[in-house]
Amino acid sequence: MTEVSIRKMGRAGRITLTRPKALNSLSYQMCLDIEAALDDWREDDAVDLVVIDAESDKAFCAGGDIQAMYEHGLKGDYAFGRTFWRDEYRMNAKIAEYPKPIVAFMQGFVMGGGVGVGGHARIRVVGETTQVAMPETGIGLAPDVGGTYLLSRAPGKLGEYLGATSLRMNAGDAIHAGFADHYIEREFWLDLIAQLEETGDAGLVAPAATTPPEAPLKRAQEEIDRLFDGTPVEIAAKVDAADTEFGQSAAKALRRASPLSVCCTLANIARARNVDTVRQVLAFEYEYTYRSMEHGDFLEGIRAQIIDKDRDPKWRHARIEDVSEEDVARMLAPLGEDALSI
Repeated sequence: MTEVSIRKMGRAGRITLTRPKALNSLSYQMCLDIEAALDDWREDDAVDLVVIDAESDKAFCAGGDIQAMYEHGLKGDYAFGRTFWRDEYRMNAKIAEYPKPIVAFMQGFVMGGGVGVGGHARIRVVGETTQVAMPETGIGLAPDVGGTYLLSRAPGKLGEYLGATSLRMNAGDAIHAGFADHYIEREFWLDLIAQLEETGDAGLVAPAATTPPEAPLKRAQEEIDRLFDGTPVEIAAKVDAADTEFGQSAAKALRRASPLSVCCTLANIARARNVDTVRQVLAFEYEYTYRSMEHGDFLEGIRAQIIDKDRDPKWRHARIEDVSEEDVARMLAPLGEDALSI
């Protein structure tokens, strides 16, 4: 059975993720199929826009198929994961740079690889069930699929907060943070998609939007900016000392994450602020993911969170304070001939 439905409907190219039992997590083949469809429709005069959605009420896409990477990496085969990430990132770049409007309808979980598919679309729709996150630090990775680009453009230090803690956003937060554009209740999505297919007019989306729900992170922006400004060690000290419920929740999430991942995430967000395109950010995200199995915490993170589910990872560093600048530099060094080429 196919894991993604590719077809043309009226004036629209249609991509529907059809792996609901796996929360539409992206397999390697799904990445290749999405890329091939975008390539086919790029010069197709019969296609005015592309609509991306997903089956299932629970998830648009909860991430990449990390279990397959784990199984290969456990055997010392790091090439599979590196190839997966390389080709997935190429697909992410094509979505971000696509010459025709791409409209993404994102319900339920939109995490990691799901942000890579929906978060770079030109028009991003969320609804009442949407929960968006870049959860990588909790599994020994750093935000990737171009997510670092979005984090670096979020207001104030919101990107640092979201990237380091892996915490989730509701629909209002996602719009505030720049991960989405429009709030439309899900009951209206099918009719709107039918209109997009009939007309090929992406301008129909904005008028259909309504006021999004409250964004708790917008309300907490001042505290976020204060707590998440500084070096990783300074940030850790500030959240540890926080006397608010919000600060204590952030501290718990930060201390639960891989210390190496947190430090590399904060470094990458700072780097992303100094470049202009998603493509550039993908290139240095790949520097981390390329090394994440062999030299990082990825395999241990997956073991603890997904495989054994003991939620007790044994990270390479016990605390953020134990991660040196040299440790971060090694994970983020240029890859030379292995560098990402899109």
